[in-house]
Amino acid sequence: MQRKYFKILFGVLVLVLVGSMLKDTFTQPGLDGIDGEFQEIGYYRNDNNTGPIQYVFSVTVKDTLWNDMTTYGNFKPHHKGGNTKVYYFLEGTPIPEKLYAGKVNFDSSFNKYCIALYEKTAMGYPSLQKAPFK
Repeated sequence: MQRKYFKILFGVLVLVLVGSMLKDTFTQPGLDGIDGEFQEIGYYRNDNNTGPIQYVFSVTVKDTLWNDMTTYGNFKPHHKGGNTKVYYFLEGTPIPEKLYAGKVNFDSSFNKYCIALYEKTAMGYPSLQKAPFK
């Protein structure tokens, strides 16, 4: 009799645990929950799969929501030892569509329109720099 109650209790605990894991899996936050209406315009990923992988994005935003820009950058792909950069531009301003690898990622004529730069370094440290070219 006692063994039967133990099995029932154990089964209920397993079901609760599995239900909790499924709930957490399907209710993860995503880009849909971020304000600011982010729109990716340009994208670059180097072809090097054996060394550091560099991602560069150019994105338009409607407003300067700094926390949302950091959150958006955190959702972008990043590889250990690589580097991820997201350049933010206000909607309606000129924005580079062609991006390159290296320290300079687009034509310098767009620098004055860049309002922020999110960067995740090779060590995985994220940072958001406001007005990076001023």
